Amino acid sequence: MTTDALPRPKARAPRGFQDRRADALIAERAILTAVSRVYESYGFEALDTGAMEYADALGKFLPDADRPNEGVFALQDDDEQWMALRYDLTAPLARFAAENWDSLPKPFRRYAFGPVWRNEKPGPGRYREFIQCDADTVGSDRPEADAEIIAMAVEGYAAAGLPRDAYSLKINSRKLLNGLLTAAGVTNDYQKLAVLRAVDKLDRLGAEGVTALLGAGRKDDSGAFTKGAGISSAAIDSVLAFVEGGRSTRTATLDRLSQVIGGSEEGDQGLGELARIGAALSGLGVGEDQALFDPSIVRGLEYYTGAVYEADISLPAVGERGEPVRFGSIGGGGRYDDLVARFTGQRTPATGFSFGVSRLAAALAAAGAQAEKVRGPVVVLALDAALMGEYFAIAGELRAAGLAAEVYLGGSGMRAQMKYADRRLSPAAVILGGDELAAGTVTIKDLDLGRALASTVADNQAWREGRPGQITAPRGDLVAQVRRIVEAAG
Repeated sequence: MTTDALPRPKARAPRGFQDRRADALIAERAILTAVSRVYESYGFEALDTGAMEYADALGKFLPDADRPNEGVFALQDDDEQWMALRYDLTAPLARFAAENWDSLPKPFRRYAFGPVWRNEKPGPGRYREFIQCDADTVGSDRPEADAEIIAMAVEGYAAAGLPRDAYSLKINSRKLLNGLLTAAGVTNDYQKLAVLRAVDKLDRLGAEGVTALLGAGRKDDSGAFTKGAGISSAAIDSVLAFVEGGRSTRTATLDRLSQVIGGSEEGDQGLGELARIGAALSGLGVGEDQALFDPSIVRGLEYYTGAVYEADISLPAVGERGEPVRFGSIGGGGRYDDLVARFTGQRTPATGFSFGVSRLAAALAAAGAQAEKVRGPVVVLALDAALMGEYFAIAGELRAAGLAAEVYLGGSGMRAQMKYADRRLSPAAVILGGDELAAGTVTIKDLDLGRALASTVADNQAWREGRPGQITAPRGDLVAQVRRIVEAAG
């Protein structure tokens, strides 16, 4: 059987996974660098954990399921233990802290970045593999630790180039809703979780959809039915009054919520913690327009125990077919005081925030943000096979001087080689033939200048004769001449 007769697989990337070229990678790298610098300026140290964790260490904090790989990508090792790709950077941190607690400075302040994986339905800006950049404080129960995390998020978005009016950062506390539900007589764990998930869909489904999910349930446009929390109509009214209790200032929101909560012990504790967060944010210079209290924010992950925060992008964006796209959350976090205790049995307070780097980069690109053009290297044209050693010597000399350079290794002629350099957005091309070698010179094409000058020349013959942007220089001046061209190109 010949290879032509073999079945050929279709070249396609799996849904939810991306092929990213240099411009996208550099955009993400710029965000990571900017945000990491903010974290380091606050004294957070870098930490990297492995891509996989044992499934029981990750815990079932994504949508509930009966099998280990629901919501995650999992496999069974040869010792029959289930391992899964991490779905965030927080659960691995909890495992690391529990494993190394005795040797860590306390509180332990770390930041981390890297890919995470979720086995869920992809959508605009929502991938199955994406990059996060987190900062967490483990070992402090002070609400001021939450405020510091929020202040870093605000500063990080500014450093990443996100306009102030392009997003909103909202803060709430799980304790407020827990106190409200307790006061309303809702004590069943399933019902509490169903309420949290219903409220988390408020921005997408509106009050009517959330009301249905708080009650008997809701049928979506496809006809699929989601069972509701089944709480009483009085409790539903209390929840809706609570989630709609946001006001224009942090103080006004707390005043309104104190009237709705009804004096429950846990709710009052949450209000007190938010008040301390608000005072610390003012001290950190985070204004009311930068971070607001919003009782509709609950966050989807189940491990949060207190304050929660979420950043939502509002940049207008369009999809591949020109349709309007809403990217939604570009980051969030909160307090998770019970996560480390899963391993140690001892409650260890912790709080953190996660930047959705991939989604933020995708949202900025979809909104028309100009990505930095990726410049190619200086290209040394290969016009004579007998001179390949000379070509590699030139490229090596340029690289030794700190200038990116490559020798063209295709099989095409000069015109195609120049087209290659142009497609790479190379700043310069170097030409060495027998005549230049004999004369001790080298020809250098300033490609940016050549393009600019060519646009002013209407006659092709005049362009060829004038050779715009081309100079011949002594071989010893090669590095200096190329450096001048590269620096002018930026």
